[in-house]
Amino acid sequence: MRTVHLLDYVAGNVRSLVNAIEKCGYTVEWIRTPDEVPRAEKLILPGVGHFGHCLSQLASAGYLPAIRAHIDAGKPFMGICVGLQALFEGSVEDPATPGLGLIQGKLDRFDDAQKAVPHIGWNSANTSGKSLYDLRSDSKYYYVHSYKYPYKKGELEDQGWTVATGAYGGEIFVGAVAKDNVLATQFHPEKSGVAGLRVINAFLTGEGARTLGQDVAGPAPTGGLTRRIIACLDVRTNDQGDLVVTKGDQYDVREKTDNRGVRNLGKPVELAKKYYEQGADEITFLNITSFRDCPLADVPMLEILRRTSATVFVPLTIGGGIRDTVDTDGTKVSALEIATMYFKSGADKVSIGSDAVLAAEEYYAMNRRLFGNTAVEQISRAYGNQAVVISVDPKRVYVPKIDATRHNTIRTAFPGPKGENYCWYACTIKGGRETRDLDVVELVQAVEAMGAGEILLNCIDRDGTNSGFDLELIDQVKSAIKIPVIASSGAGNPGHFEEVFAKTRTDAALGAGIFHRGEYTLKQVKDHLAEKGLEVRKFEAYI
Repeated sequence: MRTVHLLDYVAGNVRSLVNAIEKCGYTVEWIRTPDEVPRAEKLILPGVGHFGHCLSQLASAGYLPAIRAHIDAGKPFMGICVGLQALFEGSVEDPATPGLGLIQGKLDRFDDAQKAVPHIGWNSANTSGKSLYDLRSDSKYYYVHSYKYPYKKGELEDQGWTVATGAYGGEIFVGAVAKDNVLATQFHPEKSGVAGLRVINAFLTGEGARTLGQDVAGPAPTGGLTRRIIACLDVRTNDQGDLVVTKGDQYDVREKTDNRGVRNLGKPVELAKKYYEQGADEITFLNITSFRDCPLADVPMLEILRRTSATVFVPLTIGGGIRDTVDTDGTKVSALEIATMYFKSGADKVSIGSDAVLAAEEYYAMNRRLFGNTAVEQISRAYGNQAVVISVDPKRVYVPKIDATRHNTIRTAFPGPKGENYCWYACTIKGGRETRDLDVVELVQAVEAMGAGEILLNCIDRDGTNSGFDLELIDQVKSAIKIPVIASSGAGNPGHFEEVFAKTRTDAALGAGIFHRGEYTLKQVKDHLAEKGLEVRKFEAYI
């Protein structure tokens, strides 16, 4: 039996890595104590989140000497994301925590003066014409990190390493390294589609080590970070109790017919696989049904994630119900525990909506003080800020002049019903049904301070209209924060995606109804962007 061993510690979504390994024809066995490491022939160290958190967990459990002994014995070893960072001497993310020291040097943070941080998305891994575990110059790989090792030509090569690099906002960083029996990637191969499966396969078969450093010919490297296109699936139970994908018209998901049934646009798992095969860069599930009568361990979305992650090898986000709650048996369950359930079932990120608004209101009521007890803080501290997305549901409030309200106001090119030339965006909760006295700038700045890694920026006014994204809203939010923003609501044709990337600094764009109704495919949207000269990831069908 062909087997690979994984270290079992809190490392975010490891289910997708297991699925990717099994896709390559291998089985996974878990290492749960340092004493078990010597029986591993091939060992993989997954890692997501905070450098200090991951390294201190490994150290306290006694894993670090065992890992080093495995590497020194010449056995195949692969580190992923923080698993790569662990090979260095340390990181400014946690200067007091040492790394393994296998590679000389310390990591630093991306400069966020002119770009969003974390670096999230599909980027290149340029090997400069050398063979490195089947990395290809025209492929893209999924990165999500705030800290990196800056590449200096010849530095790591002089230590015997073969290096692949990426570029983000003028900074060149190490995307992957390999030497003898060791491979480490800053990107997530298990989330990088077929391109990533090739890397895993090259490690498992040993072919990557055998051909390491050889000269290879291929097309010229493509550009850097791509424009991310995300497919969103709103999931809820219909009146018959079936779990379906639906789509709202300004958040109303019921048909405009006499029976007012829930709009049914397909089954979640099948649609997710379809969009993956069309080239979706990420899949987002928003659970808009409350499963209050269902034990948390049996929540239907957990099974949807398990089944989806078995065939969809791009990042999966899940939103809905990520809050402190009480299970059906009376047991108190924290938001962190619920997020952990989702991560173990195949999610890479969790999305928090209404509870983030309430937490932001408390943040300002306490004079911007943080106590570490919000869902955003707990989850980001355990899994890294890249694991926490805040889903924002704002709507326009028109005012006659800029100083008519205390809120952050813009001059709009789309006057209100009484000719008002100014507006602000009010945050809502409970699926847009309740408006709060908190504007969108206040919200995104508060959750950024709490440790959120990304904003999913919806717009109630544009939802279901097919009239394009609200560019004014996107500009206001992008100017207020440094973390990435996903533009959502209003996409009706491929030109709307081109427009939002051309006219705003959005980091990604999301579509829902445009894809569910079959009006356009994700491939058509990405082909349109490519024709207009924008960098996109092309879907690769075969290993």
